[in-house]
Amino acid sequence: MEDKRPSWDEYFMEMAELARKRSSCLRRGVGAVIVKDNHLLASGYNGAPAGIAHCSETGCLREKLNVPSGQRHELCRGLHAEQNAIIQAAKMGVNIDGATLYCTTQPCIICTKMIINAGIKRVVIKESYPDELAQKMAAEAGLKIEILGE
Repeated sequence: MEDKRPSWDEYFMEMAELARKRSSCLRRGVGAVIVKDNHLLASGYNGAPAGIAHCSETGCLREKLNVPSGQRHELCRGLHAEQNAIIQAAKMGVNIDGATLYCTTQPCIICTKMIINAGIKRVVIKESYPDELAQKMAAEAGLKIEILGE
């Protein structure tokens, strides 16, 4: 009989997919979890800071300004899923040095820089995102980025 248990990577990516369902972004829902030694440490999804109205309530500023995907990240009410997961770990005093981040979408350059400085060593993604600078910096830092299943 074939083993039906998911691999660790599949298991944690499913958790990232669950986090994604909490996203309030109107353009692209993203979920992320940070894991160390096969234990979940933190999770995040993209959305506005705590206590601030979400884009689902106010409308998308980036859409209103016709900002193309991947540009002018500062023109957004929300934080990225990776940022929220790193912030959650810091807020709770959880050491993520040497951890793996599972994310439904490849991190942008801003998130990649945060991931590098947080000491995360491996990123597993479900789908790629066209950010050449992020890919170059990840490679230079020795950050492993893997697409699930490849």
